[in-house]
Amino acid sequence: MNRESAWGLLTEFTQSESLRKHAMAVEACVRAYARKFGEDEEKWAITGLLHDFDYEKYPTAEEHPFKGNQILAERGYPEDIRRAIMGHATYSGVPRDTRLAQVLFACDELAGFIAAVALVKPSKSLNEVDVKSVRKRMKDKAFARAVSREDITNGAAEMGVDLDEHIAFCIEAMKGAASELGLAGAAAQ
Repeated sequence: MNRESAWGLLTEFTQSESLRKHAMAVEACVRAYARKFGEDEEKWAITGLLHDFDYEKYPTAEEHPFKGNQILAERGYPEDIRRAIMGHATYSGVPRDTRLAQVLFACDELAGFIAAVALVKPSKSLNEVDVKSVRKRMKDKAFARAVSREDITNGAAEMGVDLDEHIAFCIEAMKGAASELGLAGAAAQ
């Protein structure tokens, strides 16, 4: 189990460029938290990268992430990764009782929201995104309406982290992958 094989699995199941970028954004955030907490960066990053790998083929609540869990088990991915991925879907019934599971849940919706905020900036760059702009957009229910503000707030609370600190941390983590995410700015593309 390494990043290269995880990327192969993601691309096998996910053709959408935006879903692949979302996976990489969550990967960046989860990896940064692994570093902060002294955890296994590779394992945590792979968990972030693969959390939605089955979503394109199995988009319903009856299938995602359950089908993905089966595929990951068949391919030998460890229980803690699979359990964290199951827990990121609130409807799965799998409790987020590990730090990895809590971090994955906390980063999932927020990473997507931060990317959406960056994309409406004139430069389309994460360098223009700050906590204030994210919080302002969170109040606008019409903006990125598919993103659950409740999950963003609950994710930070479950981790025991201040929401503004969590937002700032994830913005910084995503800046490290800005080019791959297409969020380095119009001139850098």
